[in-house]
Amino acid sequence: MCMNSPFFPWLKDSRLDGKTVTGDLSAALVVTLMLIPQSLAYALLAGMPAHIGLYASVLPLIGYAIFGKSPALAVGPVAIASVMTFDALIPFFEPGSSEWIAGGMFLAVASGLILMVFGFLRFGFIAALLSHPVMSGFVTGAAILIILGQIKTLTGIPVTGGTALQQLQQLLANMGDVNWVTLSVGLSTFLLLLLARRLAGRLFKLAGVRGLLLDILTKASPLAMIAIVTLVLVSTGYNSDTQTVGSIPTGLPTLMLPPISSAYNSLLISALLIGVVGFIESVSMARAIGRIRQVSTDSDAELRGLGAANLLSGLSGAFPVTGGLSRSVVNLDAGARSPLAGVFSAILMVAVLLGTGQYLESLPLASLAALIIVAISSLLDWHTLRECIRFDRADAAGWLVTFLGVLFFGVEHGIMLGIALSVGTVLWRQSRPHIAIIGRIPGTEHFRNVQRHRVETLDNAVFLRVDANLFFANWDRIREFIDQQARHLSNKGKVVLSMASVSDIDSTALEGLQELARDLNSRQIELSLCEVKGPISDKLKRVHLFEQVTLHLSNNEAFEAINRNVHCTKQVSEPT
Repeated sequence: MCMNSPFFPWLKDSRLDGKTVTGDLSAALVVTLMLIPQSLAYALLAGMPAHIGLYASVLPLIGYAIFGKSPALAVGPVAIASVMTFDALIPFFEPGSSEWIAGGMFLAVASGLILMVFGFLRFGFIAALLSHPVMSGFVTGAAILIILGQIKTLTGIPVTGGTALQQLQQLLANMGDVNWVTLSVGLSTFLLLLLARRLAGRLFKLAGVRGLLLDILTKASPLAMIAIVTLVLVSTGYNSDTQTVGSIPTGLPTLMLPPISSAYNSLLISALLIGVVGFIESVSMARAIGRIRQVSTDSDAELRGLGAANLLSGLSGAFPVTGGLSRSVVNLDAGARSPLAGVFSAILMVAVLLGTGQYLESLPLASLAALIIVAISSLLDWHTLRECIRFDRADAAGWLVTFLGVLFFGVEHGIMLGIALSVGTVLWRQSRPHIAIIGRIPGTEHFRNVQRHRVETLDNAVFLRVDANLFFANWDRIREFIDQQARHLSNKGKVVLSMASVSDIDSTALEGLQELARDLNSRQIELSLCEVKGPISDKLKRVHLFEQVTLHLSNNEAFEAINRNVHCTKQVSEPT
């Protein structure tokens, strides 16, 4: 197979030997035990019948293995994609209806096609659309929204949805409608899941369990806790007093296209956002895995892999999927070495669909809600906010605005706000570049900021260094700073612009440099450039700028030339 083929790109970094297959198979056993209850729970979170979560855990894993590359990224239903799916569909359809399911299929197919096209066009750079603080604020806000949304299932209190504030108001107003059986089931499951998370591994170790069996038993403990609650509920006869998963069809999903309808046109933006957010979340995890496993991460391959996963999810009657954080960590720890682990997990899920559906029908929805709350709590990221407050107030503002946007305006509007903030923050920072007045450190050829070092300067000459690329967003500010410094110069003064930190320049800045040179020359002030990089020099030559300015190889060469030709007086500037 050609090494540049988009198919099975992970084969370049993985060898299909016995060690790889064994590691992938053992990881699949562990991850599948997590995937069974999570797929049911996240389907309910997306407003889908529970069994559709199982459908989303078969073909998408195989699709990712064909095009994706990460050795341990676990693809399938995840909380963020599920809640974004619900948020996109709720204005148009009734949750759980055939139209709702078809809408979820459309979102998955459209998202998959968009991601695959982006992958083949090599649009992997879109991973930079959201900064880490903005992504953290989005995920934390979505996590709180998800937790609030699950309280109604945990307690039986009727809540119709809406923003976080609306849901909270409805919960408080309807406290008298608590279903005590549902609440007991939910709280019992919640406490058992917390105990299992904290104590299961230790108890099994104390019992002498080691190796793969320890991993399997530890990761199976949440499923065991839910099974215990279900058995108690059924044996006591209270299962009729609370909502359960209900009938789960036995058999594999049928491949089909979602219905074509003009009503779905309004879902295209949502499909794009679900795909982009899922990709950013997944590629971040893939990069972390790549660093641990010492393999390269190909963002374009991840786009294609997630695109194929979503396309097959929609065609198999399911909803959007992406890489799951918790399952990927477990997959990595359990020994996954290639996307074959996902293929093995898909095969195990086929066995579940063909033989165990009837045993899942009595699972109480309150238990699955408790599972979601426990899983989602790990996504609450207050640490990033604290760090941003300490080091960068702009990032802290981005975190807070995105967080509040998700809570008060919804997931989709929150993420659009986050993307706008990320791009806006970059432009804001680039439009305010650091510009230093520099001088020569005595006895050396090194130039440093006059405000930070004891340096030599020349009268009637100013040396400036711009620590940014020159483009339309920052040129006016740079020009204003240069004009301020040039006002202090008399006739035959010198402005020396160090270009050491400039690696790109656009047409606006090129035109601005030409205009600056003309204006200074009209005042009998000479503009000089030094330490100009090759690509920048090529652009300056094309507009004949070197006919208007003096070019020097280095700051020191310009300093000596000015001092020699004009006989300027050296001055020593003390740092402020």
